[in-house]
Amino acid sequence: MAKREAGVPVANPMNAAWADVFKNSADYWVDNWQRTILFWDVLRQRSDQYYSQRAKAVPNVLSFEAELVLDARTLEKPVNYLLVRIKPPADVEIDLKKRPFVIVDPRAGHGPGIGGFKADSEIGVALRAGHPCYFVGFTPNPMPGQTIEDIMHVEALFLEKVIALHPEADGKPCVVGNCQAGWAVLLVAATRPELFGPIIVAGSPLSYWAGVEGENPMRYTGGLLGGSWLTALTGDLGGGKFDGALLVQNFENLNPANTYWTKNYNLWSKVDSEGERFLEFEKWWGGHINLNAEEMQWIVDQLFVGNRLATAEIVTRDGVRVDLRNIKSPIVCFCSKGDNITPPQQALGWITDLYARDEDVLASGQTIVYAIHESVGHLGIFVSGGVARKEHEEFASNIDLIDVLPPGLYEAVMIRKTDATVNSDLIYGDWVVRFEPRKLEDIKAIVQPSLENERRFATAQRVSEINLGLYRTLMQPLVKAMATDQTVQLAHMTNPAELPFELFSDRNPLMRQVASMAEMVRQHRKPVAEDNPLLKLQAAYSEAMIAALDGWRDLRDRSLEEIFLAVYGAPLLQAMVGLRADDDTPRKKPGLEPERLHFIRNRIEELRSRVNEGGEREAVVRSLVYIGMAGPGVDERAFNELRRIRAGQGTMTLEAFKKLVREQFFALMLDRERALAAIPGMLPQDLKGRSALLKLIKTVVTSAGEPTGERARRLEEVTALFGA
Repeated sequence: MAKREAGVPVANPMNAAWADVFKNSADYWVDNWQRTILFWDVLRQRSDQYYSQRAKAVPNVLSFEAELVLDARTLEKPVNYLLVRIKPPADVEIDLKKRPFVIVDPRAGHGPGIGGFKADSEIGVALRAGHPCYFVGFTPNPMPGQTIEDIMHVEALFLEKVIALHPEADGKPCVVGNCQAGWAVLLVAATRPELFGPIIVAGSPLSYWAGVEGENPMRYTGGLLGGSWLTALTGDLGGGKFDGALLVQNFENLNPANTYWTKNYNLWSKVDSEGERFLEFEKWWGGHINLNAEEMQWIVDQLFVGNRLATAEIVTRDGVRVDLRNIKSPIVCFCSKGDNITPPQQALGWITDLYARDEDVLASGQTIVYAIHESVGHLGIFVSGGVARKEHEEFASNIDLIDVLPPGLYEAVMIRKTDATVNSDLIYGDWVVRFEPRKLEDIKAIVQPSLENERRFATAQRVSEINLGLYRTLMQPLVKAMATDQTVQLAHMTNPAELPFELFSDRNPLMRQVASMAEMVRQHRKPVAEDNPLLKLQAAYSEAMIAALDGWRDLRDRSLEEIFLAVYGAPLLQAMVGLRADDDTPRKKPGLEPERLHFIRNRIEELRSRVNEGGEREAVVRSLVYIGMAGPGVDERAFNELRRIRAGQGTMTLEAFKKLVREQFFALMLDRERALAAIPGMLPQDLKGRSALLKLIKTVVTSAGEPTGERARRLEEVTALFGA
């Protein structure tokens, strides 16, 4: 019992402790229930937002004003795509002589606008760099009968319109294709290469069988389901349409911890501050759009199961072969190690699929640049403000440099600018970008191509073709007869990606009082103290739940991978579908056609015959290319210095300059000694003129700092050639 001293009662520590426990518990449970009501209200707002978006003719999440340029729904062969011009903010000035940017959003289950979701976005950085900007979006439902090829023709028409609107632009449009739009853009570029400037494909799967065992389970999905027959079944049950909510559900299944716990827990635990951000993202993530069944079937058969894009096996209905080697514009592949939807292997594997030797890249005249982020996830490639302010800003500000890079493989290496950075006035933004030459061996080290892997996926492809044929013969007529408007609507409403919108909307009588309850909670809100021990218990429970779901995901993925490897790696099944045990090319790689070889031989002879031709301009560019071929790569400061000089010396267009650089590059590649020996004959006779040209060369070469090693030796060699 508590003792009394001088008539004053002494508090019992046990009672005080119990009082704290009671107070902490009461405070926590009041806060808990208030958060729960506010959480329900945010979900209610999400449903209202969803139905409000669905009611719009062209729902999107662009944060920029736009005006319609072309509506493809009005064409003779209509598709549900639109071209709009982005209106720049009041504080942004556009230079109409700069090449326009065209941002193409993915049609992969979500609505359009992710490329311009925030001020710091692909659209935002292009505008801030002074480029006119256009956006290609789409409506929620496809036009009857539209196909992927129809969309290809329309996107080409869009580019023709953009080019016509900018006759003074120095360079063809730079086209950015996000995720699924990346392969769609390359399909167009392979058939209409003359319409394109540099192409940026961000988070785009291009080699669909590639991946690393134990890390990329999504690529096994088609084989584990028996191939594309299930795609056909789903399209038939959808009455000729493929529900975009199903595609969203596929993404959700990749990370069950986030889908079933983390996303909602973060909102519930931080509901006072997290609601706006949650609604902003869900506006896009929940904006489901549909595809025609024929479109989805083409995508699965030709790309995800067939993997025909990188081997030039796709032929259009007009008889045009889609060969990525036909693309003459630089291709920038931006991917991330943290992307579980499009890992670097799938973003870059097409290069090793298409080319056997480094010389083949040069022979095709292709410039391929890649950049690999260390950690950002798939959506972060398009949405993250940090990525926009770094990678996309550097791509936009250096797009002309990318356009004039000589053919070959390059990696974009970005280094933060500091006070010690040389010639920082030649750098746009906070990073210095350098394009370092790479070899096919560098790509192979990333992609890790495997003959055994190719055989398994080739087997899955052939099984898919067999199962699809059986389905179309035995089941399709019955399934189509069963599909009615009522069954289609019921299937849509009960999809796990769609059902929550119905359950938490005001259409549900149980939710009608939530808004008034939430308003009352806001007026009497009592957040729990941050040092409340029950908050730590709550966080520990959340971490345990995430660990459990992650463990289940890992077990699921590992099991599915082992099943795929065992089934499609079985020699008996491979033999049954026609794969020979001694066949080292289960997927035929494209070779060079006789016509192309003839063209290359003629082009080589033409370049050899012109090695001695040219004047001081050719001599300067040849010297700069020769020096630049040594050392770490092409630095943006050198190009910006050269551009500054070019601006003061005449009206040579960027396209003409690009042609000049490439001709001098190939002259050096074909016969270096003869090309260098020809330089003195191209120079003016007077020593003063030669000295001025040499000074120009040194200004460009030293713009990134004093040259060292082989680059310094080549500068001395050029100095001797100039005789100055």
